[in-house]
Amino acid sequence: MTGQKVGYARVSTVEQNEARQVETLKSHGCEKIFIDKLSGKDMHRPQLEEMLRYVREGDTVIVSEYSRLARSTKDLLDIVQGLSDHGITVISDKEKLDTSTPQGKLMLTVFAALAEFEREIMLQRQREGIAIAKAQGKYKGRTPIKKPGDWPDLYSRYMNRGYSIGGLAKVCGCSKATVWRWIQEEKKNS
Repeated sequence: MTGQKVGYARVSTVEQNEARQVETLKSHGCEKIFIDKLSGKDMHRPQLEEMLRYVREGDTVIVSEYSRLARSTKDLLDIVQGLSDHGITVISDKEKLDTSTPQGKLMLTVFAALAEFEREIMLQRQREGIAIAKAQGKYKGRTPIKKPGDWPDLYSRYMNRGYSIGGLAKVCGCSKATVWRWIQEEKKNS
């Protein structure tokens, strides 16, 4: 089954012209082209989302270059992996990458490794910065959220099925995770 060739183009502002990208996509035989005029940092791009809903197994998504699809390696990998998981090939004209080939799959693996490396380096820097700030007395951590004054009554009502976790979180003005932690503490102390 041969699918459809679908193009995606993006320029960062309304003033920029996408004509060069569109010509590249047409030269690849794209039958349908989606165009966004938004920054690549924004993952909520209407035409990207429409294109992702439109493509089907066997289709090929073509971009003039990978930076048009995403600005970060992580976002690029998420998009390309999601398409690949649904049997959709991705081709980038500039990088001459085709995810249906062994070389294209290798490059995706390299991109994934680089994204993981970037994340680990960022986390390492963050931990080092926190350690320095703690040593200088500048970092105290997140201020713990305090239980409301009527927590014993609220907890009792929760235990008697008067509240769900979500309802209790709403009443307490905090997240479900925080309420869940408080409930576990109560159970542990009982």
